[in-house]
Amino acid sequence: MDSTELYRQLLGVTTPWTVERVDMDVAHLRVDVHLAHASGARFACPKCGAELSVYDHTEERILRHLDSCHFQTLLHARPPRVQCPEHGVLRAKLPWAEPGGRFTNLFEALAIDVLLATDVKKAATILGITWDEAWHIMERAVRRGRAAKGRAVPEIIGVDEKAIAKGHQYMTLVCDLEQATVEYIERDRKQASLQSYFDGFESEELEAVQAVSMDMWPPYINACLEKIPGAEGKIVFDRFHIMRHVIDAVDMVRKREHKALLAEGDATLSKSKYLWLYSAENVPDKSRERFDALKSAELKTARAWALKESLRELWHFTRQAWAERFWRRWYFWATHCQLPPIVQAAKLIARLAQRADVLQAPHHQRRRRRTELESRHDPEARLRLSQPRAIQDRRVLPLRRTEPLAAPVHPLKSPKNQTCKRVNV
Repeated sequence: MDSTELYRQLLGVTTPWTVERVDMDVAHLRVDVHLAHASGARFACPKCGAELSVYDHTEERILRHLDSCHFQTLLHARPPRVQCPEHGVLRAKLPWAEPGGRFTNLFEALAIDVLLATDVKKAATILGITWDEAWHIMERAVRRGRAAKGRAVPEIIGVDEKAIAKGHQYMTLVCDLEQATVEYIERDRKQASLQSYFDGFESEELEAVQAVSMDMWPPYINACLEKIPGAEGKIVFDRFHIMRHVIDAVDMVRKREHKALLAEGDATLSKSKYLWLYSAENVPDKSRERFDALKSAELKTARAWALKESLRELWHFTRQAWAERFWRRWYFWATHCQLPPIVQAAKLIARLAQRADVLQAPHHQRRRRRTELESRHDPEARLRLSQPRAIQDRRVLPLRRTEPLAAPVHPLKSPKNQTCKRVNV
């Protein structure tokens, strides 16, 4: 078998194309494969598919193919052009590469696998291409994926920003939370960044959106309220970002109290920063004894931590009425705790909650109850839980644990009768 037949078999070249010749440069570890088509061959119009004779040829294209052992392999071909009566003179498609590409389809498939396993810089080094070429391969792969996916609005959308460089440079991410796929990326985290995604759909299509999970960033809230019908009952503030505000407030209380104690010569809170950021069940065993002592002391930070831990119970409720009752009581406690950072965090959450329903059903419940969404024409439309049913977690619904934890109890005032109760946290 000669070299031309060998590469015809390796490349899978079919009629009307054939391997014309193969040149090997051992010094530069390079193989050049020249392809040509038979005389009188006909090619399809890239738009309508009509079989047409060759009009002329474009300049030679050189495409990178999979390496032959350790030899870099390049394919040479002059793409033919056809003259379509309806669409005019167009370049015919090459069966082994995309129009305008510099790599064969098989090489790009390998490149995508490598890019999935590492970052762009390392992938470019492994493949022997430049950073820009690797990035363009990714862009073409994304375009192919979006074209194959079709036009559809996810029912459950996740919106978040991601820092991409120093100096507060961000990009906006839109994800399908049910399929775990990235749907859209745009620079900045402005209202226009998210609106540009919604602008690609008609208002009737956006009615299919059932919930939008996001942080409490006002531009994202405004974009949803302006573009999504009935967005007031579809915006969901995710647990991570709500708790992030409260955790930051706990740390601020600790900093202020630690500074005040040090001024009096008291180092009780020294080297305790990360202890207050743990959840009760995640405190390291080696630090548990000291942390129990700190919680038992009369510290403002201990009260702030108890408030933070108490709020975590909000996402354990199975009925919205109970969750709303718990939220009202926790909010009253937080705003009357005389800890300014906690008060500010609670008011921030409540203020933004006036524009969207914070007490939404958890994601796993939303997926089971998509049919329970009320019509957007209903003034009280919102994502609701089902009617009362069997209790899933009997410890949560009474707002009290059946088995108290080791943490101390703290007063919780009721906004209804102003009486003082005690709640295990």
